[in-house]
Amino acid sequence: MKIIFMGTPEFSVPSLQKLINEFEVCAVFTQPDRPKGRGKNLAMSPVKELAVTYDIPVYQPLKLKNNEEMIKIIEDLKPDFIVVVAFGQILPKKILDIPKFGCINLHASLLPQYRGAAPINWCIIEGASKSGNTTMLMDVGLDTGDMLLTQEMELSDTITAGELHDILMNSGGELLVKTINGIVNNEIEPVKQENEFSSYASMLDKEMAKINWERSNVDIHNFIRGLNPWPIAYTHYGNTVMKIYKSRVLNEKSSKEVGTILEVSKEGLKVSTGSGVLLIEEIQFPGKKPLKVKDFIIGNKIDEGSILQ
Repeated sequence: MKIIFMGTPEFSVPSLQKLINEFEVCAVFTQPDRPKGRGKNLAMSPVKELAVTYDIPVYQPLKLKNNEEMIKIIEDLKPDFIVVVAFGQILPKKILDIPKFGCINLHASLLPQYRGAAPINWCIIEGASKSGNTTMLMDVGLDTGDMLLTQEMELSDTITAGELHDILMNSGGELLVKTINGIVNNEIEPVKQENEFSSYASMLDKEMAKINWERSNVDIHNFIRGLNPWPIAYTHYGNTVMKIYKSRVLNEKSSKEVGTILEVSKEGLKVSTGSGVLLIEEIQFPGKKPLKVKDFIIGNKIDEGSILQ
């Protein structure tokens, strides 16, 4: 079974490893090397790092669309499958039509919900009770192809985007192997996505990470979980940015102005919201490490009655 793998970030690596273990991965496509760190030295993508250790040929086109040289390379490889996991480019129809069995994508949501760039984050931000991985046959749309297999998991109300990322990252490879074997053995019936139930998970940025204290304690708690470990939800304590890593919903009410720090203790900071009280448990100030509130207040003061903006 000849497979071309296309992927870029850490999320893609366990899937590539699983495919290397089970099949013949004849080529890897990944994004070009990017400047990284303070020195801005060019760094390989995590997928390229793994491919190099197995001496798998690596291709790094800036764009695949209208790239006749890359299309010819893919045609000459005569792949049975192209497998895509967080590659970062939409494949043109010319490439989708090349593999014998088609192009398969692993997407970190229960499609048709949370199509797009940040499905893990948005399902937590919106308080979803379950998530998972979906494999699908790729078409020219954005995560719109026919669904093949799914893995589903219940979500706790404390799980962060980083924790869910790691769970789905490590389970996705097994789903891909099952999908490939199922297609070859005619054991999978593709299912069309119901577009009326679809939603879109847009890319995250630092600008959207500011907390709106007018929202409920549950909504803000989900927002904090969904932006951990990046870009991290933040607020302003006076003129200083306070990043918030961890919180807890309290069954308490407050008539104080939203954003008011009601109480400071080893438990954390109790803050009034548009509905209910939120306990902030882990924070970070500029130039400092993230700390639990109980550790931060040993040598620092946070004033009760201050209003977070």
